[in-house]
Amino acid sequence: MTDTTDPYTPPVREWEPMDINPPKLGLEFAFRIRMQLGTRQKLGRLPQGGIRGFVSAAGGVIEGPRLNGRVIPGSGGDWALYRDDNTVQFSAHYLLEADDGTQIYIKNAGYRHAPPEVAEKQERLEEVRFDEYYMRICPTFECQVGPHDWLTRHVIVGCGERHADYSIFHYYIVT
Repeated sequence: MTDTTDPYTPPVREWEPMDINPPKLGLEFAFRIRMQLGTRQKLGRLPQGGIRGFVSAAGGVIEGPRLNGRVIPGSGGDWALYRDDNTVQFSAHYLLEADDGTQIYIKNAGYRHAPPEVAEKQERLEEVRFDEYYMRICPTFECQVGPHDWLTRHVIVGCGERHADYSIFHYYIVT
């Protein structure tokens, strides 16, 4: 096994390649959400470890080649778990509204982690550069049959930028 000095990257194992070439996956940018955040709350230390937090979805804007609209204010939020290993585990649920009025339920799961000094800055709501931390998401969607139901049939992944009172999520279709 090859050792790595980066504690945030899994080790790479030595392996013998098979006689096949794995298919290449691509990413197609679909849209981004700039979401305004409500007041952050923490529920305290949990018996199983970590701290449960909550922040409401206070509103926001959706822009992109595949989807445009808004985040419906007060329609949900993120019930994040602040784990003891310096990782934040997202569990966000809220509603989007496309420009044509279609409501879309989004469930966002993902992780954010950073070196301790960067995580401390984020906890104090200080700005840090996107390349100083890892923030990745894997959403699922539900909506009525119609022009946006493609969201329910594609694997979509994303990355996020955390700021003091808003977050930006960039979403890509896996092709």
